[in-house]
Amino acid sequence: SPKGYVFDHFTTISIKENAHTDINMYKKPNWFLESIIITLEQLKKLSMEIAVLACGCFWGPEIKFSKLKGVIKTEVGYCGGNTEKTTYEEVCTGNTNHAEVVKIDFDSKIISYEEILNFFFEIHDPTTLNSQGPDIGTQYRSEIFYLNENQKKIAEKVLRDVNERLSGKVVTKISLLKNYCQAEEYHQKYLEKR
Repeated sequence: SPKGYVFDHFTTISIKENAHTDINMYKKPNWFLESIIITLEQLKKLSMEIAVLACGCFWGPEIKFSKLKGVIKTEVGYCGGNTEKTTYEEVCTGNTNHAEVVKIDFDSKIISYEEILNFFFEIHDPTTLNSQGPDIGTQYRSEIFYLNENQKKIAEKVLRDVNERLSGKVVTKISLLKNYCQAEEYHQKYLEKR
């Protein structure tokens, strides 16, 4: 994908501007095509990207990322494991190799991938292996899952800078996105529901 446009099975974009409310327009033979053209024109104005990040239990980070200006949507899930689909119970056994992650849809014209990663390093301890606070296990590891080479380069640069500041103690991994699946509904926006 060209930089800034990630339209795949991860992202659903709803655009309500210029929504057609004139019932007579549907009688026109090209109404559907005209609707698609308008939608594509609106999409061109956006610079949608996705970040997938593991930084411990996903409940807290999801709410923190959701409050950043430029973040369109957050979702929690599992990533980096041995299978395409998994469940919370399976992940907790430590046998699937999945990490708990936050998937962040953001507009890179408002917030950059680098800014997202800098925030990621601010909100968790990247020096503890397979744990964050009281949570221990491989599912709580620190990991950046990149979607393309540009994200990989940015992640490597940010990690290098953070590792320098923390005297080489960072254990955060950088990996190509693999086997992402959405977590169960009860985990989504968990802290907002409480």
